[in-house]
Amino acid sequence: MSYSNNARPRSGGPKSRSFSAQPRHKTRQNFKSGGKQRRGAYIHPSKFINKATPVEDVVYEPTHRFADFPFVDKLHDNILHKGYETPSAIQDQSIPVILERRDIIGLANTGTGKTAAFLLPIINALSKTRAFNSVLILAPTRELAQQIEEQFRAFSHEMKLYSVTVVGGANIGRQISQLRRRPHVIIGTPGRTMDLIKRGELSLNAINTFVLDEADRMLDMGFVNDIRTIASMIPLEHQTLFFSATITPQIQELTQEFLHDPVTVSVRTAETSESVDQDIVEVGSKEEKLEKLLELLNQDEFEKVLLFGETKFGVQRLSDHLEKNGLSSVAIHGNKSQSQRQRALKLFKDNQASVLVATDVAARGLDIPNVSHVINFDQPATYEDYIHRIGRTGRGGATGKALTFISRR
Repeated sequence: MSYSNNARPRSGGPKSRSFSAQPRHKTRQNFKSGGKQRRGAYIHPSKFINKATPVEDVVYEPTHRFADFPFVDKLHDNILHKGYETPSAIQDQSIPVILERRDIIGLANTGTGKTAAFLLPIINALSKTRAFNSVLILAPTRELAQQIEEQFRAFSHEMKLYSVTVVGGANIGRQISQLRRRPHVIIGTPGRTMDLIKRGELSLNAINTFVLDEADRMLDMGFVNDIRTIASMIPLEHQTLFFSATITPQIQELTQEFLHDPVTVSVRTAETSESVDQDIVEVGSKEEKLEKLLELLNQDEFEKVLLFGETKFGVQRLSDHLEKNGLSSVAIHGNKSQSQRQRALKLFKDNQASVLVATDVAARGLDIPNVSHVINFDQPATYEDYIHRIGRTGRGGATGKALTFISRR
C-alpha cells in the first residue's frame, strides 16, 4: 500500500528509512505532528515502524468449567444464557480465590474476561446476603463503568440485585436518587464517587467488597489520591479485588497498602504491539494531512478504524469533517455527555460507524473487538501511550495495522 510519496511499505526494518538524527529522550519538547504544534516527549519516527510478527494464539486449557463453580442455580442459568461454558484463564484462576473471600491481585490484559472474573463471585455472594451498598467497584472511565454495569445486569438477570453507576457527564441528581434506593452494587469513577461522598450522598460504611479495575489506568489519570481517600473510608474487614494490566512501583505500593495477604493471579501476555504492522504517513501541510486521511479511509481494507486525536475540540472537528466527506464517523471525548458517548460507542461496536475518533483519556479501558486499523492522526504524548493505542488492534492471534502521521522532513 502506498501511504504517501515518501512513505512506502516497510521492508527491512527502521534502517530502510533515513531521518535526521535527533535525541530520542528529550522531554517537554515542542514538535510538529502533521503541521500541528504540540507538547510531549519526543518520539523518533523509527519507533512507529515495525513489521508484525504473527503471535500464535495459545489455547488455554482451563481446570474448571463454569458448571464446576459452586454458584447458585439462577446464576448458572444466566451464565449459560450468555453462552459461557469454559472460563478464560483469568476467570479460571481468579474465581476460586475470590469465592474463598481472599484478596487478589489479578494481572490481565484488557479483553481477557476479567470483569466476569470478579462479578460472578460477587453476584453469587449477594444472592445469599442481599446486603445493600456492600460492593464498590471503581473504574477509570465512564465507558468501562458502563460496560461493567451491563455485564452485572446480564449475569444477575431476575435475581433482584440492583446496581447504580456513578460517573461524571451524567445527571448527578438521578444518581443520588438511585443511591437513596439502596442498591447492592455501586460502580463508579473515582472523581464522581468522591463528589458524592463529599455531598454526604454516598456512605461506604457497609462496603465489604472493594474492586479496583484497570488500576494502572486510574493511576495514569491522576486518581491515586481519590483512591486512597476512598479506601480509607471502607471498613477494615473487607475483601479487595485489584486488577491491573501492569505492575509498576506505584501499583506495588498501592497493593501493599490496600490488600491483606493477597493471592496473585497473572495471565498477562506480551504487549500486542508485536502483532501489529506499524508504519508512518509523512505529510506536509494540514490540508495534505486531511486529504491523506480521507484517501486512506476510503480504501476497502479500512473497515473499522480507531482514530486518535490530541484534543477534545480537535477530535470533534475531525469527526465532523469525515462525516461531511461521506464517511460514517462518531467521536468520544470529555465534552460529550455519558449518553452521547455510549451512543457513539454502540454505533461503532455495531459497525454502523466505520470510524471512531477519540482522545486518549476517552478511549482508556474500552474493549472494542475487530478493530482493523489504529491511526494516530496526532502523535501520542509518550511512547507508552502509543503502545496502549495500537494495542486496540491485532488481538486474538490476528495481525493488526497502525499508522502514525508525522511531518515530512
